[in-house]
Amino acid sequence: MKQNLSETCHLFFSTLSNPTRLGILELLKETPMNVTQLAEVLNQEQSMISHNLRPLFRCGFIFAERKGKERIYSLNIETMEPLFKIIENHAEKYCPKMGKCLKH
Repeated sequence: MKQNLSETCHLFFSTLSNPTRLGILELLKETPMNVTQLAEVLNQEQSMISHNLRPLFRCGFIFAERKGKERIYSLNIETMEPLFKIIENHAEKYCPKMGKCLKH
């Protein structure tokens, strides 16, 4: 694997390895939301949600659109939908016990 690709993969997967960020992505899969809505549903401080939105936005996993004084965040469906499908397929085949992966 090229060094540059290794760095890209590391950034890609390290950005996704955070439970709060994954929660944000799951919520945005359903509907666009602002930071206040995300904080309420995830039961976290607004500052924590904002902190976790930055890397998701920087990596292009989400988009932001300004509406008046607020920013509305939405999922990058082109990237994230296929990724969610890969994860779901993998989980069904190799992790049938609610996240406990099989050993081969």
